[in-house]
Amino acid sequence: MKKYIIKRLLVSVLILFFVAFCIYGLMRCLPSSYVETIARQKSMQPNSKSYEEWLAQLNAAYNLDKGIIPGFFGWLGNALRLDFGDSWSWTVPVTQKFNDVVWLSFVINVITFILELGIAIPLGVVAATHQYSRLDYTISLIALAGISLPSFFFASLLKLVFSVKLGWFELYGLVGRYYNQLDAWGQFLDKAHHLVLPIVTFVVLSIGSLMRYTRTNMLEVLSSDYVRTARAKGLPENKVIFKHAFRNTLIPLVTIVGGSLPGLFTGGFITETLFAIPGIGYTSYQSMVQGDIPFSMFYMVFLSLLTLIGNLITDILYAVVDPRVRIA
Repeated sequence: MKKYIIKRLLVSVLILFFVAFCIYGLMRCLPSSYVETIARQKSMQPNSKSYEEWLAQLNAAYNLDKGIIPGFFGWLGNALRLDFGDSWSWTVPVTQKFNDVVWLSFVINVITFILELGIAIPLGVVAATHQYSRLDYTISLIALAGISLPSFFFASLLKLVFSVKLGWFELYGLVGRYYNQLDAWGQFLDKAHHLVLPIVTFVVLSIGSLMRYTRTNMLEVLSSDYVRTARAKGLPENKVIFKHAFRNTLIPLVTIVGGSLPGLFTGGFITETLFAIPGIGYTSYQSMVQGDIPFSMFYMVFLSLLTLIGNLITDILYAVVDPRVRIA
């Protein structure tokens, strides 16, 4: 196991290097550029230099006057020293801005992840144990809706019904207009109230695939020989399902759960933007629109690193869940 982990880590470093290079090349080829926008704004000021002069000066200041390969290795050298530069659009160090916004998305995603596991897996088991019943069809319909609905449509629908029509929630934002006048507990409840609809959006749109996956694997296990043998011995149905069948269903579910760990830090571009929640998804979207290469580079390389770690955790958890699995 130790040799396997070391080997996977070395391969992950190599993969991360090429992924970072591809991301940097794509970011340098974006049609929009924050530097061009600033140069255009400064050139329009009275008695200012021309647009071309400002553009050349800013490109030199941000090391954009070099080619993609020299520019990437310059960025990589700074990144190895944990210096990711200053965000062009937020005018603060990249790591500072990232730290300011990532934890809000982390809290939202942790709550979503817990609710997703607590709702999707039990419903998937129930659907499998009541195959072809009305309950199974109802759960399958809910799962299909969660998989099929676009996030922007479902979020807009929730806002229309619960914000515009019923007036139960605010249309957007993280805090209300009287937030500063509230005590600490009131401020907590105000933020929690604003996060209800975004969390509902994330949960409904995420439970569908896990629910279907659980149902499919549970049906496969329930039709196996050892389950039929357990029933033939007269074991109670609950013991057959939860001790024998469900335990083996966990093995493929580990892939889903392990692969979902990086998502705890990703936020949601569309959902956070629609609800104007200042999390990492909303911030990253704004940075990409404005051509903020330093922040976008850091964010996407960070996600790539989390994905590689999630894949490694998945492989290790296989051996934990199923003792028959051993990594040579």
